[in-house]
Amino acid sequence: MLNECRTALKINGSTLYDADLCSLMKAAVLDLKASGVVIPGTVSFTETTAGITDNSSLKDPLVMRAIFSYVDWQFFRNAGNVDKRRENYEIQKTQLMHASDYTDYGGDVE
Repeated sequence: MLNECRTALKINGSTLYDADLCSLMKAAVLDLKASGVVIPGTVSFTETTAGITDNSSLKDPLVMRAIFSYVDWQFFRNAGNVDKRRENYEIQKTQLMHASDYTDYGGDVE
C-alpha cells in the first residue's frame, strides 16, 4: 500500500517521506473508522533500521483512494489548494459512510 500511496502522490523513487506517509495512512484509517466506515483489511507497517515494511492487507480501491486523499490533504497542506484537497477527502469519506457495504449498520446515514 505504501508504494501505491507514493505513486498516487507522485512521489516515485523516493523513500525519504515513507515514515510520514505511513503515519498519515494510519491516521486516515482512524478517521474513517471514527466516522463509522468499516476497513476491509489491515493497514500496518513495521519500521526497522533497514526501512519500512508494508504489512497491509487492504486491497479495496475505494477505501484506498479515500486514504490516499487524506494523505494528499495532510501531506501537502502547505502547498496550496488545501481546501480542495480536504473537500476531496471529505466527499470520499461521506460516500463510504453512506454505502451499506462499508458500514456495520448496513443502511444509509441520515
